[in-house]
Amino acid sequence: MNAHVERPLADEGKAQRARGTGRLAAKASHAGTRLDVLYQEGCAKIRLPKTFDGTMEAVLINTAGGLTGGDRIDWAFEGGAGTRLTATTQACERVYKANASTAAVETRIKVGAGARVDWLPQETILFDRSALDRRLEVDLDGDAAFLAVEAVLLGRKAMGERVETGLFRDRWRVRRAGKLIHAEETHLHGDVAALTGDRAVLAGQRAFATVLYCGADAEAYLAPLRRLLEGAEGGVSQWQDKLVARLVAADGFALRKKLVPLISRLRNGASVPKVWTL
Repeated sequence: MNAHVERPLADEGKAQRARGTGRLAAKASHAGTRLDVLYQEGCAKIRLPKTFDGTMEAVLINTAGGLTGGDRIDWAFEGGAGTRLTATTQACERVYKANASTAAVETRIKVGAGARVDWLPQETILFDRSALDRRLEVDLDGDAAFLAVEAVLLGRKAMGERVETGLFRDRWRVRRAGKLIHAEETHLHGDVAALTGDRAVLAGQRAFATVLYCGADAEAYLAPLRRLLEGAEGGVSQWQDKLVARLVAADGFALRKKLVPLISRLRNGASVPKVWTL
């Protein structure tokens, strides 16, 4: 989804900006997945709730309470060989009006041999006149598995919010054994309301999500996911060891009703992280 012209927001003054860096590496042990490296700085925090199935769950927290122009957060995760790691967020990330510059979030994920990482942040809520540049870089071993979900709300319908103008750019690059296997760009800029009102874009809907699964068993999920999405606005496609689903909905609640069962199916029956329902 592309607008015609991009005009980056200029910096104005020397306002205080939020900065955060979080890194986590997991390793395999006889008792399951265990912590190897944990680093956190600034507004980026990582919490590790107890699990009882040998997997690890990391909950990411932005203590700044949201993002605005000039803020930057960098996340990095590594699932070592044979590990099972899920990364999620404590709450929806809110991106507020930007008076100057652009908020930036970069996430780098490395998945080792026989490992699986699920990247399951809660929804990103964009407010009117917000500006966000986001990047996801993933490196997979030859037999690693990876699940990613990114959902975006163009304001909260129940609160009467609406995004008229702003900037949202989301770039994904996924490589397996060094070879690029998935690349995509979402780019909304300028008159966002007019752009997303186009039938070929969102047809006026306010919520959308992309789900990506990379794994040798991707084909086995195609038919079940299509059944789950019957009657919904969206679709699923699969080729080689990759599956992609895209959904749109009128609001965040309607989007979650379809998204949560789909995620659970791709997690072989496991539900979404508990923080999604708190």
